Amino acid sequence: MRRVQTGDEIPSIQVRQGEFLVIVRCRGELDASHSTQFYAPVVPNLRIAWMAPGGEAVKQGEPIIKFDSSQAQQQLAQKQAALQSAQASLDQWVAQARITVEQDKSDLSDAQYAVETAKLDVTMKTLKSPIDGEESQIAEKVAEQKLKAEEATVDLHRAADQSKMASLTRLRDQAKADVELSQSRIAQMEIKAPGSGLLTFQLNYQGSFGSDAKPYKIGDNVYSGMGLGEIPDINTLGLEGKIEEVDRGRIAVGQEVIVKLDALPELTLPAKLSQISPLAEVSMNEFPPTRNFRASAQILHPDPRLRPSMNGGMDIVVNKIPHALSIPARALFTKAGNPVVYARRGGSYRAVQVTVDARNPDELAISGIPAGTVVALKDIEKEAPKK
Repeated sequence: MRRVQTGDEIPSIQVRQGEFLVIVRCRGELDASHSTQFYAPVVPNLRIAWMAPGGEAVKQGEPIIKFDSSQAQQQLAQKQAALQSAQASLDQWVAQARITVEQDKSDLSDAQYAVETAKLDVTMKTLKSPIDGEESQIAEKVAEQKLKAEEATVDLHRAADQSKMASLTRLRDQAKADVELSQSRIAQMEIKAPGSGLLTFQLNYQGSFGSDAKPYKIGDNVYSGMGLGEIPDINTLGLEGKIEEVDRGRIAVGQEVIVKLDALPELTLPAKLSQISPLAEVSMNEFPPTRNFRASAQILHPDPRLRPSMNGGMDIVVNKIPHALSIPARALFTKAGNPVVYARRGGSYRAVQVTVDARNPDELAISGIPAGTVVALKDIEKEAPKK
């Protein structure tokens, strides 16, 4: 018995007429052209007490991480007490210095009065008796020496007061600086979003090796100044892919791009080619190494479901052919070195030679047959049963 394959059993498709987009196809992943990073504050002994859920949209100024500040609060209380003690010591010395100054003024005034009195006695007693005059002169010299001693004492007290006050002031200022430093550290215990976008945390590599890294969680310790994550701006998302060297001359910045993502197959995103690397990059992850150009397409209207690092493909439109006839690439075959399609005539198929006007990875623009013609998706001659 022999089984004959009829026209209805052969997979087929109609030739479509319409605008044909000549494309360059490549794959890549989503990346934001504008992203804001955030870092741990320069504060010792940081431990995460609260953190916003990663992967959620945040607005600029919203809190994203809070660190445990109990130890810093305790240190602040101690330093505030030290500041109050230093200020009290300074105030006490200032009051004592004022008393000393007033006492020195009084003693100096008494010494000056004694000198003036001695001078007057010399004048009076010299007129009465030479001996009394000499005694008065000796008394005057003694009073002058006492005045000089008192002036030296005043200068000594003034220098000592200034030195002591400078020392206590320095201690007070140091205690005040310590309080301000503690207050500044406590203020840094809350990290706020530096920009609006999608909150993304880095992996915690502390105490792990490579693939053992885990996301940060509450209770983890972090080093001061280390990077904790970034906030990519969803409105600047674009697909970044690799262009083969043979296709570099066909594309240009500003061309229309159609982006499709693996995670959202139902979504078609219009984009524009925004950037092409000036030099080819060598990929050492493949053998033999390949050279590709890196191209980026800016998505015009980002969907809120988009996330960085999503994989997908982009079709760069290099030309548009209006009113073109198109068929799937698997509907074209070669016969005697010429491109042919198998067009259905009645209940059978026959080979019809066509001209290929443009090629895409999975679609062709052809001419030589009318629109609406049903063509086979299999090679009829190979599929035909042998007699």
